Amino acid sequence: MYTLMALAPILTVFFFLVILRWPAKKAMPLALIVAAGLAYFVWQVSGMVIAASIIQGLAITIAILWIVFGALLMLNTLTNSGAIAAIRAGFMDITPDRRIQAMIIAWCFGAFIEGAAGFGTPAAVCAPLLMALGFPAMASVTVALIIQSTPVTFGAVGTPILLGVRTGLDNPIVHDLLGKNGIAFMDYIFEIGATAAIMHGIIGIMIPTFLAVMLTRFFSKEKSIARGLEALPFGIFAGLAFTVPYMLVAWFLGPEFPSLIGGLVGLALVVTAAKNNFLTPKNTWDFDDRSEWPSAWMGTWEPKFAKAPEHMTLLKAWAPYVLVGLFLVMSRKIDWIKGALTSVKIPINNIFDTGIGYVIDPLYIPGFIFVCAVICAFFIQRMKVKDLSDAAKQSFKTTVQASFALGFAIPMVRVFINSGEKFNASGLASMPLELANGVAALAGTAWTGFAAVIGSLGAFIAGSNTVSNMMFSLFQFGVASQIDVPQSIIVALQAVGGAAGNMITVHNVVAAAAVVGLMDREGEIIRKTLIPMTYYLIFAAIIGTVMISSGWGTVLK
Repeated sequence: MYTLMALAPILTVFFFLVILRWPAKKAMPLALIVAAGLAYFVWQVSGMVIAASIIQGLAITIAILWIVFGALLMLNTLTNSGAIAAIRAGFMDITPDRRIQAMIIAWCFGAFIEGAAGFGTPAAVCAPLLMALGFPAMASVTVALIIQSTPVTFGAVGTPILLGVRTGLDNPIVHDLLGKNGIAFMDYIFEIGATAAIMHGIIGIMIPTFLAVMLTRFFSKEKSIARGLEALPFGIFAGLAFTVPYMLVAWFLGPEFPSLIGGLVGLALVVTAAKNNFLTPKNTWDFDDRSEWPSAWMGTWEPKFAKAPEHMTLLKAWAPYVLVGLFLVMSRKIDWIKGALTSVKIPINNIFDTGIGYVIDPLYIPGFIFVCAVICAFFIQRMKVKDLSDAAKQSFKTTVQASFALGFAIPMVRVFINSGEKFNASGLASMPLELANGVAALAGTAWTGFAAVIGSLGAFIAGSNTVSNMMFSLFQFGVASQIDVPQSIIVALQAVGGAAGNMITVHNVVAAAAVVGLMDREGEIIRKTLIPMTYYLIFAAIIGTVMISSGWGTVLK
């Protein structure tokens, strides 16, 4: 009964957002009401804690909107400077095939950005860039969200493993078991990361082909899967170009750099291959004429396809994106820079004396990195003040439009998560854990097939693979111990499922949709990204089962 009630807020989101296709700004307030009602009447959480959770959610919303604004500002600035026109022309010189362009920008470049930043940043960067190249807004967002899978477990220089799984398993029970087996705690965390990398590496090989098939199936008059499969040889090459270095780095260097290095190596290999027509399809595929696109594909932002100014070289045009990647890596890996950026904080502590709070790091959040890159672009690309001013005004206007949906989605998540024993009088576990306990009871020894699903549900609820891992890693470890299978495999499945869940996470979808002007169409986007997410979860279950049956990993007793 408690499992079904805990499921109610999620079902509310799916029913109204995905099935009825309501806009998020209408569906999410209902989900918040359902979550708050359950928290108050069933979980017996006080009104003060619910109110504090909502305020906490609003603080997190501000942090996410800062990223959205930064991404929009960069897009609008580069459009006004003529850089986007130069980038578009440069990609046409590499390949006019839209399937290959999606693999280069979304899969390779997006993986690099995920490795550096996380926070849903790749979709906010890649979706508008694809749209500026001539992709429909809906297609741009769909493919940008699909790649929010394989790289995510090692996004933000390994945060989902180093913070998420590590924090989730930092428990006396786990430490005692590891001590009895002579295993160091951090060595075990690295083993989980390496196991997750193998799972991702195998599943991720087909994601570039998925991009091609999604484009040709949903964004052409012919609605052809076969046209997408024409890119299968190149898609497999693109998959391997990223996943092979990604797996090697995870095994030999740890969880900080797999996505970062895999993205860079993959980008170099895939661009070189495309330029030399290595394994590329014989027939070039493009979208139908823009005049024939259905209105459902279109966003409110219209890219400008004017010729680039004469002074706008390809190097100058790409410089801001290069700087974004460079600044992100420096801000995460150079201690004195990281320290300086994180020294500026906006603390919102102990709201209503509940112990609930949140700290905003305005200079560490990727939004600030985007703004820094925009300032550099202003000088590098010799822009006019009016062009930058117009870009800022348009970006602010669109960010405000996105704020309503996020302003209900994230508070709902915080009410859901903050319903645990620490804050309730019912003695029940938090709604996410009650949900997971119910699924585990139903699954029994077949849990391997469901572990990744719980991870994806956690990411869908929380909007973060890191938070999903924090919530469920210890739970997954406990279930694995009960059914006598290697705990590292089940926790790795949790991490893989949490990454896959990022494809449908509401706030990622809302933020990416806002950047390309697709507000109120979030349900349509999720309906499409559910397809590759389902593929991901099915194959994660299969790989986990094969690993267990082949004797991979050790059962800690």
